[in-house]
Amino acid sequence: MAVITLPYRYLERLTRTDRKTILEKISLIGSDVERIEDDHADVEFFPDRPDLFSPEGVARAMRGYLGIETGLPMYRVRPSGISFTVDPNLASIRPVLGAAVIRGVSFDDESIQSIMSLQESLHWAVGRGRSKVAIGIHDLDTVTPPFRYIASPRSRRFVPLDYCEEMSMDEILEKHPKGRDYAKIVRDFPLFPLIVDQDNHVLSFPPIINGERTRVTIDTKNILLDTTGTDTRAVSVAVNIICTAMAEAGASIESVSVGGEDIPTLAPVERSVSVKECSRLLGIELTAPQMAMLLHKMRFGAEAEDTETVKVQIPCYRADIMHDWDLFEDVAIAYGYDRIISQPPPTYTVGKPHAVLVRADLVREVLCGLGYLEVMPFTLTSEEIMYLRMQRPEHPGVLRVMHPISIENTIVRTDLIPLLLEFLAMNRHRELPQRLFTVGDVVHHCTTHQQAAGVSTHPEADFSEAYATADALLHELSLEYTTVESADPAFINGRRADIMAGNRKIGMFGEIHPAVLNGFELEHSVAAFEIDLRAVSGYHAMPGTP
Repeated sequence: MAVITLPYRYLERLTRTDRKTILEKISLIGSDVERIEDDHADVEFFPDRPDLFSPEGVARAMRGYLGIETGLPMYRVRPSGISFTVDPNLASIRPVLGAAVIRGVSFDDESIQSIMSLQESLHWAVGRGRSKVAIGIHDLDTVTPPFRYIASPRSRRFVPLDYCEEMSMDEILEKHPKGRDYAKIVRDFPLFPLIVDQDNHVLSFPPIINGERTRVTIDTKNILLDTTGTDTRAVSVAVNIICTAMAEAGASIESVSVGGEDIPTLAPVERSVSVKECSRLLGIELTAPQMAMLLHKMRFGAEAEDTETVKVQIPCYRADIMHDWDLFEDVAIAYGYDRIISQPPPTYTVGKPHAVLVRADLVREVLCGLGYLEVMPFTLTSEEIMYLRMQRPEHPGVLRVMHPISIENTIVRTDLIPLLLEFLAMNRHRELPQRLFTVGDVVHHCTTHQQAAGVSTHPEADFSEAYATADALLHELSLEYTTVESADPAFINGRRADIMAGNRKIGMFGEIHPAVLNGFELEHSVAAFEIDLRAVSGYHAMPGTP
């Protein structure tokens, strides 16, 4: 989730209404007001709407929702006459380049902070921590076109942003704060990506740092935008969002020739959608003109083709529109969720606790009684947390996210202990001992079932503590079990055991391996256990369901 700072004075100027009206209505477009200060508000937006990660984008959306300015925003793009060439040697390093020229910029403290914050928010939401997309914003008047995007020797020297002396690119990775943060993205490449001008002055070392020469200041009037990455669509999304945000602030946009192709175009995408399907999914009877009017309110171009179909023009900055249903969601927002009448179900039923939840509650009762505190880790995680830091091989039944929004959310969890260790890492500054547990879903081979896990960290945490806690839990669950020596690399050899019910492994416990502790930056030993709750008597969920 992205929290965006919205300065009242700047936002009122862009939206053309007062702050009271904005704050009363802004939550209705899909946001949560975190805090309200004297001169600004901090508002949280979902990651699927990166176009709202700036006051300019929020103002554009609010003008539509409030009826101040509806329909498709039109952005004129003129050719700049500026070109980029791309080195073929970048094909296996960082091959994609997007660019634009933004002229007539009028910065003040609020607007320059807005564009810098938008840049960093896009690095997170679209760029996966700069690995997929990295954005450079430069003072165009300090350099000379045409520009070259090259694969440079690592020994190349230039003055990086916020420094006053030259450093080699290898030195930047070792000494510059941004270099240390993002070195892992490029460290293993024999050559490094670099953007230079006609006079061989360095503009940027993507995805690490810009050059000091092109620093953007409050006096900057013309901007060169460069966006590099590994995914063409993601790079295009970042360019479109920044260009349209700057256009909303009054700047003019010019295209740049990259390898003979003029970008950006900022042109909308057209599609036709069914009025009947929208009405059915939302439970609202709509006509084609009504649906078009609601889409206008959400800043789409829309007109009724006939009584059953609406032709929609999707703005270039709406990267979240991938299916007709995404448009139907915007129709519902424009209509107003508060206007949708709730109806009781046509049949009356009596509910009762699911057997799986009954057993989960018993686990909670036992572990709380043993002094453990329950936490609720996210269901989505990453290969690094689940396997790399745990020294475990990847589970053969791991379920991957097709279009992850970040590098932290690429797979569905297959185990719980790694996520508890991540919790311990986030709470290193808290007092000891710390004893945490969780009960929840994991997914193996597209089938969901429940597991329970616990961790305990303090200087004396050891195998005996893990054994005692697991034994107490298994006893209360009426599970007969035996233990055998384990080969799980996440635990210390000789201080680990697998839990067996008959011939089937149903869990493990032991003392976490020092290499795993180092991976999570934990300073004290950790005793841990995990149990598959399918072994508990009475677990009769249908396959693939909780």
